[in-house]
Amino acid sequence: MSEEITRSVIERGDLAHLALFLWAVAATTLAALLIRELTFSNRRFTHFVDEIARLNRNLNQFVNLTRRNGKSLDRRFKDPLQATHDAGEKTD
Repeated sequence: MSEEITRSVIERGDLAHLALFLWAVAATTLAALLIRELTFSNRRFTHFVDEIARLNRNLNQFVNLTRRNGKSLDRRFKDPLQATHDAGEKTD
């Protein structure tokens, strides 16, 4: 069928119309592919942000649990909240 249409267009001398039609089809296809890829990219970015938020929640829960239990996260570093509290109590 496409051969019949092409032959008909060429016989009538509408080669410019055929070229314009092919350009429009190619541009539309490219635009559709770009929108599709943008959608996939947006989903990947949303998934990334969700994972970062989940990690942040988990780390905050861990830090809060260790503070409530009175345990230091690392003996080399003092808890900044505890250090501020201790500084306020010292009277030399």
